Amino acid sequence: MTIDLTPTEPQCIGIVGLGLVGRALAGRLRSAGYECVGFDLQHDAMDSFVALGFRTEASLPHLAALSNIFLLTVFETAGAMQVIDEILHSQNSDGSENTALRQTSLTFIDCSTGDPALLEKLATKLHGEGHCLIEAPLSGSSSQIAAGQATMLLGGDLLDFLKISPVLEVLSTQQIHVGGAGMAARAKLATNLVLGLNRAALAEGMVFAQSMGIEPDAFLKLVLATPARSDAAVVKGALMVSQQFEPQSRIRQHLKDVQLMLDIAQSKDQELPLSNVHAQLLRHAVQAGDGELDNAAIVRQIRREKSRH
Repeated sequence: MTIDLTPTEPQCIGIVGLGLVGRALAGRLRSAGYECVGFDLQHDAMDSFVALGFRTEASLPHLAALSNIFLLTVFETAGAMQVIDEILHSQNSDGSENTALRQTSLTFIDCSTGDPALLEKLATKLHGEGHCLIEAPLSGSSSQIAAGQATMLLGGDLLDFLKISPVLEVLSTQQIHVGGAGMAARAKLATNLVLGLNRAALAEGMVFAQSMGIEPDAFLKLVLATPARSDAAVVKGALMVSQQFEPQSRIRQHLKDVQLMLDIAQSKDQELPLSNVHAQLLRHAVQAGDGELDNAAIVRQIRREKSRH
């Protein structure tokens, strides 16, 4: 038996989830000549996508009729599973099930930060039905994704990657294959843990420095000129100094990731003491109304924290 490894060049790519990441990836695909059609449960997100010059469809069944490659940038794995199930069980206009769609090989590229165990099960189920799931979470903010500077962590079957390699190369030129299904989610969670703590440490240092009379802009210059320098300081430091928190990534989203880290660690009987504190800070930030702000706004919550002694 000969396996066909000729890359697939889709005429159209369906994008489900039209938030910051979905829009950034759609822009990259359009620049490379791909047609993108989107869907989101939120009407505002659909309107924003249309305002950028893209086309949308009113339902997942309509989207499913246009493509065999779907890019998923939804909030969590449960949402991705619901989207996939609805696409696979799309109905014809007369209400009958679209069995032809189920007989077509579909590829789902999941760019969300997901639950490794659920993704493993989902990949196995889809493979058994002749479809494939590619994990492709991106490490980087939406602006870095749009600029092609984010690193894509790939989990799944190498043969599946090869079949849609042109699409993946457009989404990110920096790719790391970390293993089978579930492994990209594990890698993303572990690296997000470090990234999130870097941001929180920078914010705490900035607040501490200011309490001693060192202004935030002067402190950031110190950090960037010393071994305390980090990518978090480079990317988020200026936002903390200027107090400009228009989202490139969101506190609410990172809290979801940190809670998933803690849940997995608990199942492994592993304590994550710093992440426990970080999760509490993020929860307080969401409760204070900062959940939709950029992750750099964690500095606001640290300023709100008062001594309990």
